[in-house]
Amino acid sequence: MTRIIVVTSGKGGVGKTTCSANLGMALAQRDRRVAVIDADFGLRNLDLLLGLENRIVYTAFDLLAGDCRLEQALVKDKRQPNLALLPAAQNRSKESITPEQMQELVNQIVANEWDYILIDCPAGIEMGFKNAIAAAKEAIVVTTPEISAVRDADRVIGLLEANGIKDMRLIVNRLRPAMVQEEQMMSVQDVQDILAIPLLGVIPDDERVIVSTNRGEPLVLEKKLSLAGIAFGNVARRLEGETVPFLDLNAPHDDLFARLRRFLRG
Repeated sequence: MTRIIVVTSGKGGVGKTTCSANLGMALAQRDRRVAVIDADFGLRNLDLLLGLENRIVYTAFDLLAGDCRLEQALVKDKRQPNLALLPAAQNRSKESITPEQMQELVNQIVANEWDYILIDCPAGIEMGFKNAIAAAKEAIVVTTPEISAVRDADRVIGLLEANGIKDMRLIVNRLRPAMVQEEQMMSVQDVQDILAIPLLGVIPDDERVIVSTNRGEPLVLEKKLSLAGIAFGNVARRLEGETVPFLDLNAPHDDLFARLRRFLRG
């Protein structure tokens, strides 16, 4: 059965698209067939983070209009053939598509037996949000440990519940442990206490995310994984049902990598 998951937050700029790109790639590395849908019609960015912007010929609108087949609209990733992107159209607004049409797009992908469909939700709670959640069965709520982002995430959780999506999990993104220790940033536990949904992952703040974005190379593809890359890989493993300990981000990095090596050796 295809798992249909919307990646959402409410607030813009918290890293939804980065999470969608890295999680999609990490699942594909585990031999899962993954289709990622950019639901941000008018302002697509997922293609840039995946490095697929120059390979787009058709978009979701062309597919809905019958101007192409699904196989033509899906952009396959040459680095990881298990991953494909259904891009949004930049010359259309969020109001140009309806929730029913989004359901139709998802149904076409499901019929082709993909393991996962990840829907990258636009910011806000207006029409773009309604479209993105229309076909979803599960949700990953992404927030940074900032009170405004957490408040918006709490609002989104309520809207997801109201729309029948009960299976929700949390990613806390861009955590800075030193700031948490100095009580200048909310802790993961603070965020969990407010949002009250299961924790799926904690991604440390990492400047390599910017480099990764500019190059169109998800962090999980690095030969020498950063802490953020390891954390995204662990998110994929937990999504698959594995019990994976959370990284101790307060530990010195040398100690952390030594423990990781011991953990991977079993």
